[in-house]
Amino acid sequence: MTPAITFYGGVGTATGANFLLTIADKRILVDCGLLQGVSGSDAWNHAQFAYDPATIDALVITHAHMDHIGRIPKLVKDGFRGHIYSTPATLDMARLMYEDAIGIMERNAQETGIAVMYSGNDVHQAVSQWKPVDYHTPFEIVPAVTCTFKDAGHILGSIMAWFEHEHYAIVFTGDLGNSPALFLRDSESLEGATHVVMESVYGDRNHESKEERRRKLTEAIKDTVAHARALVIPAFSIERTQDILYEINKLVEQGSVKPIPVYLDSPLAIRITEVYRNYSRYFKPAAQQHIAEGDDLFRFPKLVVTRNIAQSDAITHSPNPKIIIAGSGMSNGGRIARHEKVLLPDESTTLLLVGYQSLGTLGRKLWDGAKKVEIDGEEVAVRARIQMISGYSSHKDSDHLVELVATGQKTIKHIFIAMGEPKSSQFLAQKIRDTTGVAAVYPELGSTHPLE
Repeated sequence: MTPAITFYGGVGTATGANFLLTIADKRILVDCGLLQGVSGSDAWNHAQFAYDPATIDALVITHAHMDHIGRIPKLVKDGFRGHIYSTPATLDMARLMYEDAIGIMERNAQETGIAVMYSGNDVHQAVSQWKPVDYHTPFEIVPAVTCTFKDAGHILGSIMAWFEHEHYAIVFTGDLGNSPALFLRDSESLEGATHVVMESVYGDRNHESKEERRRKLTEAIKDTVAHARALVIPAFSIERTQDILYEINKLVEQGSVKPIPVYLDSPLAIRITEVYRNYSRYFKPAAQQHIAEGDDLFRFPKLVVTRNIAQSDAITHSPNPKIIIAGSGMSNGGRIARHEKVLLPDESTTLLLVGYQSLGTLGRKLWDGAKKVEIDGEEVAVRARIQMISGYSSHKDSDHLVELVATGQKTIKHIFIAMGEPKSSQFLAQKIRDTTGVAAVYPELGSTHPLE
C-alpha cells in the first residue's frame, strides 16, 4: 500500500495542526491542535473529528503549543486509545497547558454556556497513554515503521518527526525554530528525507537580524527608563517569555540597560520556565556552561514574579518605569488583556509586540493601527505607542525555510507547505520550486496525497 498523507487541519491557517499518515496499513496522526484566532474556531474545535479516533493507531506530537496539542484530550474522549509520543519536555509542558486550558474553558462555559470540550478525567486518560521518547532514539511506532525525533529548534522539546518505511523517509517538521536561537539548539537538517510536511508561518517574509532585534529591545528599555514609561510585552508562556527573560538578563549583566522592575505576570509562564530549567540538557553547550558556572538564565535583579490576582492588580499602581510581561502572546485574553485595558489609553505606555499576531486577534488589530479596541466588552482607546520586533519569533523566516529545504533537496521528492496563512504558504511553495527545484505543493484542507 502506497503511503499517503491527509490534511485534516493546519491548512489555510497557521493553527489547528492535524495530519494523518497512512503507512504500512496503519494510521498515524501527527499533532491534534486547536484552531485559534479565526472566525468559527470554537465550532471547529468542538466538532466531531473527520475520522474515527478509535481507528488511529498512534499519535505523535511535535511540540507543546496548544495549536498542536489542544484537542488531544477530546481525541481520547472520542475513542482514541493508542499511544501518544513526544519528548519528555513536551509531556511535562502539556500537563501544565491542559491544566490552564481547563480553567479557561470552565470560566468560558459559565459566561457563554458553551460546554467544555473535555474534562480533567480526559486529560488524565490522555497522559496515561503518553510515551515520552528522547531525541535520536529510533522506535517502532507501528510494525515495519520506525520513528525518530530530531530537533526542530522551535521551543523546548520540539521535534521533527521522521518516519522510515522501506525507501520512504517522511518528515513532519512541526514548527521550525528561528535558528540560531538564544539558548536552544538549532534545527537539524532534512538530509535524506523523501517527503516533507513543513510549516510556513513566515513563508512570505523575513525577520530582522538578531543584532537588530536586540538593539530594538535595548532601545525600548532605555526609552522606558528615560521617559518613565510602562513597557508592556504580550508574550507566549512557552519560549517567548523565556527568550525575553534571557535577553533582559544578558542586557542587565552587560550593563547595557539599568535594572528596573520587571513583572512576570503569568502563572503559566512561571511554571513553564521551571520546566525549562529542568531540561537544560536540551540547551546549547554555551548556555549549559553558563548554568554550570552558576548563572540562572531567566533571573536578574528587580525581576518580580506574580502568581495571584492581587499581586497582578498591584502592578497597575506600581510606579513607572516598569516592564510587564504577561500572556497571551496575541493579547487574546489572559492577564495581558487586563493590563492593556488600563494602559492602552495612556500615552506613556509602549506596547511591544514580539511575535506573530494571527488575523482576528487583539494583537493583530493593534499592530494594524486600530485606534479603538474592545476588551472584556468595553471600548478602549489606544493612545499607547505600538511597536513590533519580529526577530523574536520562534519560527524560521522565508529565506531560512528555503535554506532548510536545500539541505535535503537531493532526496526530497515532494514537500507539502502547511501551517501558515494562504498567502504565506503559496508564496513559499513557489519560492521553493524556483530556488531548489523541489516539487512543493500547497494542499487543500481534507485532501489526501499518495506519496509516489
